[in-house]
Amino acid sequence: MGGAARFITFEGIDGSGKSTQARRLADDLRAQGREVVLTREPGGSPGAEDIRRLVLEGDPDRWSAETEILLFTAARRDHLEKTIQPALAAGKVVICDRYADSTRVYQGITRGDLRVVVDRLHALMIGREPDLTFVLDMDPGIGLARARGRNGTEERFEDFGEAMQVRMRAGFLDLAQEFATRCRVIDATREADAIAAEIAALTQAALA
Repeated sequence: MGGAARFITFEGIDGSGKSTQARRLADDLRAQGREVVLTREPGGSPGAEDIRRLVLEGDPDRWSAETEILLFTAARRDHLEKTIQPALAAGKVVICDRYADSTRVYQGITRGDLRVVVDRLHALMIGREPDLTFVLDMDPGIGLARARGRNGTEERFEDFGEAMQVRMRAGFLDLAQEFATRCRVIDATREADAIAAEIAALTQAALA
């Protein structure tokens, strides 16, 4: 099937359903005959997955926000080189569960006034923005309860509590306004099928 390559990202607070909706969109596009790479951050390449374990597991105070920015940027650079750029060059659609907007919010806004640092590093080492970003929006208390209900080991950021989730939600909504040409805010409190249908329709319009 034709169509230019597109880089699509999913953002939002913990527990907002990003991974589920990213997977559903990938399945939908593959059913249409498109070649799709479904990936995630931090991670998405062997080196980046190693860094993922460093930043998502352990005590909440394990790393400072400054150290996290460096770790996430290192993981993103490896991901970009090994996974994202080759797939886009091959004409594939890349769907990523989190990307640079998460670093802008988590480390740049909610854990200190470090947005300038995040943006400088991004410009220097990454330099690639998504073509389309879905910001899944929901009540922070509901999202946090969902995230904690997964009972996984990667709960370092959930352990910062609901107050941080509230700041994160505000941060993502502010970013959606800042990058209005590529961001679409999605009401993630609805049934998964309704959310997926809206995302699929918006994606089709972007790929047309």
